[in-house]
Amino acid sequence: MIPESLIERTLSGERRALARLISLVENDGEGARQALASLYPHTGKAHIVGITGAPGTGKSTLVNRLALELRSRDATVGIIAVDPTSPYSGGAILGDRIRMRDLSGDPGIFIRSMASRGSLGGLARATGDVVKIIDAAGYQIILVETVGAGQTEVEIARTAHTTLVVEAPGLGDDIQAIKAGLMEIADILIVNKADRDGADNTVMSLQMMLDLNSNTPHSSRHHGYNAPASPEVATTPSSYWRPPIIKTIATRGEGTAEVVDAIEQHATFLRQTGGIQAYELERARTEFERILVQDLLERYLRLGSASEIETMLEKIIAREVNVYSAVQNLLDNLEMRRKA
Repeated sequence: MIPESLIERTLSGERRALARLISLVENDGEGARQALASLYPHTGKAHIVGITGAPGTGKSTLVNRLALELRSRDATVGIIAVDPTSPYSGGAILGDRIRMRDLSGDPGIFIRSMASRGSLGGLARATGDVVKIIDAAGYQIILVETVGAGQTEVEIARTAHTTLVVEAPGLGDDIQAIKAGLMEIADILIVNKADRDGADNTVMSLQMMLDLNSNTPHSSRHHGYNAPASPEVATTPSSYWRPPIIKTIATRGEGTAEVVDAIEQHATFLRQTGGIQAYELERARTEFERILVQDLLERYLRLGSASEIETMLEKIIAREVNVYSAVQNLLDNLEMRRKA
């Protein structure tokens, strides 16, 4: 079990206790869920900012500069940087600890690198839990940087209140800008490395994408031109958020103040239109369903027969049964054993 004192020290903001508790939860240690349950009433105060985009766009450098700008405004900052994991060894370089080491001496900044451990969507499986722990520890802004593997990284939209999508000139932006998925989750669009040739063309491509999307609203989330979060909010132009496009040169800190301004404006917009409540409902539903599926699978593996599963896998490989029928057969067998 996790000592109660460790939870109390985390709530008081003690950095060493915070780091230790994150490690225990990340490794799914004994008592991890009970610790999260104890911390949960103290969460929900931080504003969570996701930073995603393709590799090479300068996300880590931008996060570094954003943290410095936020600190200049007296905000405490938690940073979660997810790094890719080797599919062979399971290890990760955790390079953001190297890139952000100049922030490590600031008591108002807490940095945690995490290995993705094979999880899809740009985040590690425990990212949401780590966000809760840092939130409960009292950090006002939490920056979550995704792996940076491309357009599949839309999972961040279910974790962050404000999602930054970072682009850079010369990375095929004319094509990327009109694709669905990654670009559609953006609350703020960043064109980093704006001192490069083609930066203005990248801005124009993104502007074109926004103009096209303005005529095709989608209601699955508060990003972009979504419908109001609640029926009490009037359907007016002020009820919609048009992602701003901001040019930055993160290596020199240029444009980062404008990005932080936009983050603050989006946070205000969410509070005024009920977007925060819509976000919390969606995040709760997503997390609930994920844990439900995970626990049901673990419970089945405990109650079911391992040999039965292996036999079914052999039948699948032999094309004697398809995957859907195999799963249904196993569930039917489990149900019959339960009723017996």
